[in-house]
Amino acid sequence: MTAADRIKVGIVGYGVIGRRVAEAVLLQPDMALTGVADVAADWRVAQAVNRGMPLFAANAEARPAMEGAGLSISGGLAELVEAVDVVVDCTPKRRGAENAQLYRRLGKSFIVQGGEKHEVVGHSFVAESSYAGAVGREATRVVSCNTTSIVRTLGALKRAGLLVKARGTLLRRTTDPWESHLGGIVNTLVPEPQLPSHQGPDARAVDPDLDVVTIAVQVPETLGHLHAWSVELTRPASKEEILAAFASSSRILPVDSRTGLSALNAIKEWMADEGRPHANLYEVALWSDLLAVEGRELFYSYMVDNQAIVIPETIDAIRALAGHTPDPGTSIALTNRTLGIGSLRSPGRIIK
Repeated sequence: MTAADRIKVGIVGYGVIGRRVAEAVLLQPDMALTGVADVAADWRVAQAVNRGMPLFAANAEARPAMEGAGLSISGGLAELVEAVDVVVDCTPKRRGAENAQLYRRLGKSFIVQGGEKHEVVGHSFVAESSYAGAVGREATRVVSCNTTSIVRTLGALKRAGLLVKARGTLLRRTTDPWESHLGGIVNTLVPEPQLPSHQGPDARAVDPDLDVVTIAVQVPETLGHLHAWSVELTRPASKEEILAAFASSSRILPVDSRTGLSALNAIKEWMADEGRPHANLYEVALWSDLLAVEGRELFYSYMVDNQAIVIPETIDAIRALAGHTPDPGTSIALTNRTLGIGSLRSPGRIIK
């Protein structure tokens, strides 16, 4: 593929998600990173410049501070958007909905994140469930980390003909690690006031057939989220059959607590030792040895890395909007290969 044939991608917002998306785009043989836009002038944005990424000022007010910090600016937000095929908006909640007006005015395909409402673009994205509906669209929304994990796991059970309904409890980390000095809860647990929590309806925005209800609790840690699920099955099934259903998803990673991977911190350490950038866990890490089936009832738990799980989904969403790769399996396989999904060695055995 020549450089001219590659999908030109612009990233708006170079924070926790934006910088990971940018790094992932650079690994794709069919994509080119045109630039990143932000309003900050801190160390994270300076890293983008140091890595050779063209930097754009996301608004006029930010530009003097960025230039004052010695950052080389390639232009403004509109100039970046005009130069790309697909915009990935990774800005804070509600900013993406505002920016969408600019993207539409300039006639560009764009992606917003799960902090925005489904109605902003009318389509919600998880690659294994809704890729086809995004092909050639103007825009899609990559749903939140927790919702992504829900759709991946319940989608696998649904495709196997095993799912009736699911009820989940989410233990949610309170803040991102890099800004834990700025806020977050300590020495307490906080139930979220919305009951049921928003993740169930959000999952149905991807797959309306899912019968799913969630409740969520904030916990005083920053490593990731932990989900505990109770699922009603269509019929009695063996543990082996359930594990085979989960194995149909390349983005569900079975882990065995008996190998020492018995907690969130151990799994993150494993990702770091494996050389994953930022110790990214792109998959749902599901404890296979803790999974239990009693007749038509299934119980399982897993870890979600909220900084990383949506990165492969975003890469696939770029391809879907660009329309160059209409087959979801082709895109998923390429994204998996470039990000190293499916190649990890777990202590004591090979994870396939």
